[in-house]
Amino acid sequence: MSRILVIDDDKFVRTSIRAVLEGAGYEVSDASDAEAGISLQRANPFDVAIVDLIMPNKEGLETIRELRRDFTTLPIIAISGGGDIVRKNFFQAAELFGATFSLEKPFDGGDLLSTLEQAIENTVKTPPISAAQA
Repeated sequence: MSRILVIDDDKFVRTSIRAVLEGAGYEVSDASDAEAGISLQRANPFDVAIVDLIMPNKEGLETIRELRRDFTTLPIIAISGGGDIVRKNFFQAAELFGATFSLEKPFDGGDLLSTLEQAIENTVKTPPISAAQA
């Protein structure tokens, strides 16, 4: 079963996502901020990352950009509950920065599992960037 990384500053959101995903048989690790999440990904890469767009210190867009740069084939699901502004602007920006899919909070477990399955099935097919290309 796939390994999933959840990066969100809201403990309730992390706990809820973990419960749904572990209940479906996924292995889940979570981080309360971008730096911790990126460190987990570097130490032992996950199959999918779920990243909140609005977090203190390093926001989700920066996190997505860094994950995409270092893990070119990693499916990334952007999540946020920021309302109309986020829906119209941040989700579009998240796609430009490398998010594969997005989910607006609150979402139910079925939507989460469906999006996760799509992300796993549609793993980014981009070859890694060589040091000479970077």
